Amino acid sequence: MSKTNMKFCNSYFLVDPTKASVFDLILLLFFPNLISARFIDSPPDTLNSARRSFASRWMIALAIFLQKVLLFIRTPLAFIGRIVTYWPNLLTANGGFFNLILNLLTGKLVKPDESSATYASFLGCTDRRVELDQKIEVGTIEYKSMLSMMASKIAYENKSFITSVVENTWKMDFVGYYDCYNAFQEKNLTQAFVFKASDTNPNLIVVSFRGTELFSSDDWCTDLDISWYVYELKNVGKVHAGFLRALGLQQNGWPKENISLIHQYAYYTIRQKLRDMLARDKNLKFILTGHSLGGAIAALFPAILAIHGEDELLDKLEGVYTFGQPRIGDEEFGEYMKEVMKKHGIEYERFVYNNDMVTRVPFDDKILFGYKHYGSCNYFNIREDAPNANYISMLWLIPKLLSGVWEFIRSFIIRFWKGNEYKENWTMRTVRIVGIIIPGVSDHFPLDYVNSTRLGGLARPVATTTPQDKLYLIA
Repeated sequence: MSKTNMKFCNSYFLVDPTKASVFDLILLLFFPNLISARFIDSPPDTLNSARRSFASRWMIALAIFLQKVLLFIRTPLAFIGRIVTYWPNLLTANGGFFNLILNLLTGKLVKPDESSATYASFLGCTDRRVELDQKIEVGTIEYKSMLSMMASKIAYENKSFITSVVENTWKMDFVGYYDCYNAFQEKNLTQAFVFKASDTNPNLIVVSFRGTELFSSDDWCTDLDISWYVYELKNVGKVHAGFLRALGLQQNGWPKENISLIHQYAYYTIRQKLRDMLARDKNLKFILTGHSLGGAIAALFPAILAIHGEDELLDKLEGVYTFGQPRIGDEEFGEYMKEVMKKHGIEYERFVYNNDMVTRVPFDDKILFGYKHYGSCNYFNIREDAPNANYISMLWLIPKLLSGVWEFIRSFIIRFWKGNEYKENWTMRTVRIVGIIIPGVSDHFPLDYVNSTRLGGLARPVATTTPQDKLYLIA
């Protein structure tokens, strides 16, 4: 049984991969009536429904197996991550490969400091750009999209790096960096930073949540968590448990106030910072943003504000901008969020680049998840949502492979086509090769989202505007 006090929701399906053995997974697949309840916590009706279909049992078993593998390789994966991140930083610190050899031979080798303002994450090494696009008019929705994407991109970096970029490159006011606790995984796993853009009217507070760390088993386990809660009290619907926990879900649910002297929780810490800043300056507005897991957390933030009746904060929320965001809830949750956005006049812009696989999970199915995106999708070829909804369609295999090949070729010529600022380095080209082998992997990286917000344009919708008219990204 889960440690969570389930009084805050009526239905739930909670899975703990650490309590499941391989034998349990075999029983789950082939002998569902003999399934051990020790690793699944759920009301009997919900559990029986999950047992009924082999497809649902297969998805549960696969998700648990992948999480167990990730937990097993946690240490070596983190070690590999440090090595592949350190190498491009070592090259940069020494001025390239040949200078590195020369410095090594002459005893002048420069060793990069992992906590310094110049040390980039692996994602940062694939795209070294940190400057804002000066060609985009300040205050427009295109500007806010571009600014949000750049904030989502640098959210993967260390505090010194982020502070330097915000204050020295962007000439904006850095407010704070927050390393927040996950009460269920019992460690600090959610990072976010806040800054103030003083060049907009009104001035904007930007809250950016970090996405999935590429070499973090804990982050991937959050993404792969198939657990969910259903909030029936306010017709909120089914919500992804892993993302709720990353935002700050407590063992007793979502108490309106939570004062902890030991840990910071993302939702409560950032909400209090917003309360304080907005109380000092009534003219301020704020936006929420994030890439990947960070996008999911950003999209959930206003939902919890609404549950808590934080109307004043919601009225100050100008927009939510997410990039490569996975699905976070079912259709009922989507309808709930549409009402919240409409009531408070909140702009919701969800960007999807090409075959990005993360935006197509958890599955939009009728078997187990039933998750759906809500609102229109800003896709490079716009529609209500990105095609190939669940990624695994064989009909899309060849187009995805061809797209991966084209993107690798394009990495060599885009600088001549769009300008030198779009030049791709060999770290990103290596990722492009992986994107051919596993279609959709490279499409999730921030680089293409940065390019999309710079080369594309968002049109202000009018009464006759359809979602198909809304965005025309040059991919």
